[in-house]
Amino acid sequence: MSEQPATPPGTHEKREHWSGQTAFILAAIGSAVGLGNIWRFPGQAYENGGGAFMIPYVIALLTAGIPILFLENAIGHRFRGSAPLAMRRVARRAEGVGWFHVAICFVIGLYYTVIIGWAVSYFFFSFNLDYAEDPATFFARDFLQLGEPGTVSLTFVPSVLIPLVAVWVVTIVILALGLHNGVERLNVVGIPLLVVTFGILVVRALMLDGAAEGVEALFTPDFSALRDPQVWIAAYGQVFFSLSLAYGVMLTYASYRRRRSNITAPGLVVAFGNSSFEILAGVGVFATLGFLAHQQGIAVADLEGLTGVQLSFITFPTVIAQMPGGQIFGALFFGSLVVAGLTSLISVLQAVSSALQDKFGWHPRGSAVAVGIVSAVLSVIGFGTTTGLFLLDVVDQWSNQLGIVAGAVAMIAASLWFAGRSSELQRHLAAVSTLRPGRGWLILVNVVALLLLSMFVQKTTTLINDGYEGYPGWYLAVFGWGTLAFLLAAALAMPLLRWRRNIARFHVWPTRAQLGLPDHPHDEYEPEGRPR
Repeated sequence: MSEQPATPPGTHEKREHWSGQTAFILAAIGSAVGLGNIWRFPGQAYENGGGAFMIPYVIALLTAGIPILFLENAIGHRFRGSAPLAMRRVARRAEGVGWFHVAICFVIGLYYTVIIGWAVSYFFFSFNLDYAEDPATFFARDFLQLGEPGTVSLTFVPSVLIPLVAVWVVTIVILALGLHNGVERLNVVGIPLLVVTFGILVVRALMLDGAAEGVEALFTPDFSALRDPQVWIAAYGQVFFSLSLAYGVMLTYASYRRRRSNITAPGLVVAFGNSSFEILAGVGVFATLGFLAHQQGIAVADLEGLTGVQLSFITFPTVIAQMPGGQIFGALFFGSLVVAGLTSLISVLQAVSSALQDKFGWHPRGSAVAVGIVSAVLSVIGFGTTTGLFLLDVVDQWSNQLGIVAGAVAMIAASLWFAGRSSELQRHLAAVSTLRPGRGWLILVNVVALLLLSMFVQKTTTLINDGYEGYPGWYLAVFGWGTLAFLLAAALAMPLLRWRRNIARFHVWPTRAQLGLPDHPHDEYEPEGRPR
């Protein structure tokens, strides 16, 4: 479309708004930039072709990450609601898809908080280098007091429990302060602080002996890896998970944007900002690993623990204990983990809180407190014990590797295939944005859905046939497949509950007529906002 539609008239409902475009961009980046950027991307790149991994990574970003990000932003901005409400307005029977996303956020919030709590503890441990003598033993025996894998324990660990409760208190306060005073201010302060802090870390890491060898190990390309389909799947998976897609988060955040807002250009800023931080993290992490390899007289390839929990809480403490000024470096590193984790945690819980506000008419403060207290209790019981690490491992595997992929396919199928909103969403983005996606955008989204469906089938088959990390079958059935069952139960049960307000009192803008489209059979509202 060559011109934007006329200024939208008033609506029948009130919704919180971001104070401006910068606040939205920082909040979206805060959601995307999380623990995975620091501890997942460097290892993924190194294990999948090094510098050559950048080729499938960039292709995945352009063909999957950005298109799906645009789709979520379009749905949230046009239909003005949390994931369940927006999907309900897409099509009556699509509400369950939104609740599936909300359930994923709820589950992720339970264990994500635990990792932030660990980082809080290690932030304070760094000043005295309490973990210096034997980081692996300190983490497993002294800090977590790990029990037997594949068992259930109700023996609480004070060193885990206390910071976990503290993180939940901070989280509840931020959510209760609302969108402007809580979520927005956290990101406006937190994201610049994170960039500065991690930038200092990277500069210091590059000055260490062996840093150049570490960075070289990360970026030396192995082009033969590009012939391996698993490398491409890893690239698409990294982009997809890193951008917080199919959580309902970006959809919810977009719903808080004012109606006359540029959607696609900020989306590009978020996508490339997130990827830039991942590359920065890769440089910092592998410069540090190069120093460790230099100290031990081995090659970087011979190091262990290059990703995930082991990288952050065993490998990095090993480095910190051996480097000059390790106390400050350690405090900065774990402080960065806390900030990155907190901004992401707040985003997933805001998606849950927003959905309950829409469904039951709760006040933001009451919803935040309810979500926070229930989540905190379950989080403490499940992950504050001697077997919490094992439970975290299993729940994360099923919620991330299966739940998010299934949620993405369901969102695309509901909005584009069954509800037939393709042209409407494309024209909506074109009407309100400077960068106007064409039909090629829709083609990419549909191709991505087929790719994700293939990934889901492959991963499901692998977990059924091979199990996971040697855990007992009953344990995986209860906590792995049980997690997926919970997501499905939420998707089926929540739409049965009555909406506490008239959701048809809603004005869509630009109207379908302004977009050059006829009335849609799934619309539950009149173009002027009068309920049917």
